[in-house]
Amino acid sequence: MAVDRIQKGATIDGFLVGELIHKGGMATLRAVTRSDIRMPILMKIPTTLEGDDPAAIVSFEMEQMILPRLSGIHVPKFVAANDFSVHPYIVMERIAGQTLLRRLDDLPLPYAEVAAIGAKVAVALDDLHRQHVVHLDVKPSNIVMREDTGDAALVDFGLAHHDQLPDLMGEEFRVPYGTAPYMAPEQILGDRRDARSDLFALGVLLYFFSTGVRPFGDPKGKRRLHRRLWRDPVPPRKRRADYPPWLQEIVLRCLEVDPAQRYPTAAQLALDLSHPEETKLTGRSERLKRDPWSAVIRRRFHPDFARPAPRQAVLAQVSTAPIVAVAIDLAEGSEPLHEALRVTVSRILETVPDARFACLNVLKHHRIALDTTLDEEGRSKHLKRLVELKHWAQPLRELENRITFHVLESADPAAALLEYVRTNRVDHIVMGARANSALRSLLGSVSQEVVAKAPCTVTVVRLPRPLDGDAELPETPQDAPAGGATR
Repeated sequence: MAVDRIQKGATIDGFLVGELIHKGGMATLRAVTRSDIRMPILMKIPTTLEGDDPAAIVSFEMEQMILPRLSGIHVPKFVAANDFSVHPYIVMERIAGQTLLRRLDDLPLPYAEVAAIGAKVAVALDDLHRQHVVHLDVKPSNIVMREDTGDAALVDFGLAHHDQLPDLMGEEFRVPYGTAPYMAPEQILGDRRDARSDLFALGVLLYFFSTGVRPFGDPKGKRRLHRRLWRDPVPPRKRRADYPPWLQEIVLRCLEVDPAQRYPTAAQLALDLSHPEETKLTGRSERLKRDPWSAVIRRRFHPDFARPAPRQAVLAQVSTAPIVAVAIDLAEGSEPLHEALRVTVSRILETVPDARFACLNVLKHHRIALDTTLDEEGRSKHLKRLVELKHWAQPLRELENRITFHVLESADPAAALLEYVRTNRVDHIVMGARANSALRSLLGSVSQEVVAKAPCTVTVVRLPRPLDGDAELPETPQDAPAGGATR
């Protein structure tokens, strides 16, 4: 039995060692304090006794390299570290909150709660991937829900891959490391660079939390692990008759064997989980049976079986599949500008074919007057706008399965657009500026604020200026030049 070399009451580099928090196969966690640090912190100490797995040492070295490079609310704050010359350790923030492991006794959870949890984890993964890191060990015990904000935080980066650092785990070991029920097929085959491996693991978690059953069980041994390369899981709707089609669509897409058939990014997955009513349904959503054995045999003996996909850097995977928000003004007489926006969207699609588009319109409320939800003809204003948005997109047939429609209701259109962009981690906003001076004075103020405050690229599209100089007001510094501009 392993005995801790660092005991409670010891002082190491000014850190007073406290109670044991967790003892795992590769490391031990202990609470520590230091007089100059006010936040709760803990010390991670690797298992290094004779006979222990050498991967524990390499895993610890990986985390020592990766954690100091990470920032944000979705990871613990790094404090200090020491190497193996004396006392190896990592000191980090002790996140206030519970891991998702505590929820296993409550399974299956309500579908809406599963989607909400999944969206938060997907946002955390998107943040991690944008920092060049694939986690490769996404599971309930490595996800902490922060008490203060409710955000998901990822912990334990010992098996992670960082695009800009040496991959010690991949270089020194020829067997795949991970947690068997959650490992993606390409990870089993030794590919540690694909960010979509984390989406597969999240798909396993969503399946487990919504059905109470792991989709691939808990396989022991390499042979059983390899079964998921050709054998699909039992569809969730087979296990629970009331399983929502939108959730099955999301879960089964995450669990596709081929990474190219999954969501291209965690941000796009988070968008679907946050807006289930807008999820595009395919044959996955209605499936009640597993694939027939003929299909399984074809996959098992396909000549491309076990052939790794072309490698791509983590951040490059994210950048080639952005979320693009298109803000549409539905006022009468907008068709020329509508066509200009469609042209711009088509050009974006040619450049980034995996982009996901969200078509937006703001139904403005008066700040003081009481608004009615119906128009003069007794029709729902919200539904009318939604129909008009879909009509705008009809010519863009190539977007059929990659565009969603959202009518936002707010007294402040710019604030509503910015809130949607921040919440859904939008990468690019496309919006129009009208040439008519009376209407443009209002829209210009919206575009000005969006350009000034948006946390992403903004493209402002406007029609060419008329020859008559009296037809519109002089340009302001925030106006895009004719033909559109990008910030």
